[in-house]
Amino acid sequence: MKKETQIVSLGRDKKWTKGVINPPVFRASTVIFDTMEEMRFATKNRANGEMFYGRRGTPTHFAFQAAIAELEGGVGTALYPSGSAAISGALLSFLKAGDHLLMVDSAYEPTRDLCDKLLKGFGIDTTYYDPMIGADIATLIQPNTKVLFLESPGSITMEVQDVPTLSRIAHQHNMVVMLDNTWASPINSRPFDMGVDISIQAATKYIVGHSDVMLGTATANSLHWDQLRENSYLMGQCTSADDVYLASRGLRTLGVRMAQHEQNALKVANWLVSRPEVDHIRHPAFASCPGHAFFKRDFNASNGLFSFVLKQGNLKSVTALVENMEHFKMGFSWGGYESLILGVFGIDKLRTATHWDSSKPLIRLHIGLENPDDLIDDLARAFERFNQAQG
Repeated sequence: MKKETQIVSLGRDKKWTKGVINPPVFRASTVIFDTMEEMRFATKNRANGEMFYGRRGTPTHFAFQAAIAELEGGVGTALYPSGSAAISGALLSFLKAGDHLLMVDSAYEPTRDLCDKLLKGFGIDTTYYDPMIGADIATLIQPNTKVLFLESPGSITMEVQDVPTLSRIAHQHNMVVMLDNTWASPINSRPFDMGVDISIQAATKYIVGHSDVMLGTATANSLHWDQLRENSYLMGQCTSADDVYLASRGLRTLGVRMAQHEQNALKVANWLVSRPEVDHIRHPAFASCPGHAFFKRDFNASNGLFSFVLKQGNLKSVTALVENMEHFKMGFSWGGYESLILGVFGIDKLRTATHWDSSKPLIRLHIGLENPDDLIDDLARAFERFNQAQG
């Protein structure tokens, strides 16, 4: 079955939908029982989709979890109140004091802060590695290394990692492989086919798709699902049924939205290639992006998020470029229907295993669902302002 067909039908078992098209919103804290036998049955099967207590979930949650798990190729999905919570929940489910973590150097900034602040305080050491390290990751593995964390591509600088090679070497050392798979969404890669044990999504982004819900998911294979599920529950991780309903509804249009995001972004990126101000494009579908060959091998398609690097620029000229846009808005996150622009400074300060040339400013774009010709006109005017400010 093709992904576009799957996302229409997944998570719509009648035991959850009660016969309607969309799973209803079941809000619950307390679940009441008529008999001791009913309570014992629910308690015994609380991990298998039986209503037990609100924090374990309701049919609204169970339907969405089943859909995400099947789309990503895992056996179970845990839900969290944000993508960052999914990352921290997954890491803390498999790390303890005295353990060592290998974290990709291009990681999402809050992930890095988690490692340098919270995990460090818990007695968990982190080593950052070059996202393009490949088989040489073996040189960084210590006897107490428990988790290898990937983010492919990186959310700002867009390096695409050799996930199968990294996973294979990690498993030779009995490590758990986690991947922030948000860029691909659940439909543009098959993380478990590449050796990943836990695939994490900031569902806030493409799954919800409308910039109005914070939500995270972590999907695990059979070997790691029980531990992820139970430890996340012990940490009190739970989500609103209303938010999950919106995510489930957003999921139904994920295929058509992703295709349009990709089409629009490729048109804008191809236009940017010809601009004299642009040094290079960091879009995984372009040969100028590190790891492009891995993208062609491991991904079905791209999306709306990419970056480009300017040949020169300063705070004044970059500010002139990103301010006063008509269609692009400045803001963090991405994945919604609107286009976003972000001038990124200080990348060199966020790298410890790799070098970043801070003399060439980076601009990150999320290309939304607007007509790409309007977006190109908006960027053309932005370059006029940039050049005037540069003098």
